[in-house]
Amino acid sequence: MIQGNPVSIPFVFEQPCPIRDVLDRIGDQWTLLILEVLEHGTMRFSEIERAIPDISKQMLSKTLRRLEEDGFVKRTLYPEVPPRVDYELTDLGRSFLVPMKNLIAWANENHQAVCEARGEYRAKNGGR
Repeated sequence: MIQGNPVSIPFVFEQPCPIRDVLDRIGDQWTLLILEVLEHGTMRFSEIERAIPDISKQMLSKTLRRLEEDGFVKRTLYPEVPPRVDYELTDLGRSFLVPMKNLIAWANENHQAVCEARGEYRAKNGGR
């Protein structure tokens, strides 16, 4: 047994830029929808799946794993037959709801303007 101070292992960030690192993870097609659904409380996989009908089981599972890995979601497995798994937002996940709702509100308010700008761009650039 080694005595003395424990060795500290430095944490290595996946990306050096915090903004890019976080936005890459939350900016996918499904994350915001899943977080919005879980805002209402603890849910089972099938309940989340029903709340987001376009998502495949595989994509829901993958996105929930990533959200758990990043600390936004807590997964609780109950040793029952059949096994029951619940998902809920963590404190970190709940803290993200405020900026997320601001982003959603901005997108809703400005979506038409963005679509119009795209149309104008395509018209000026030969449909590209």
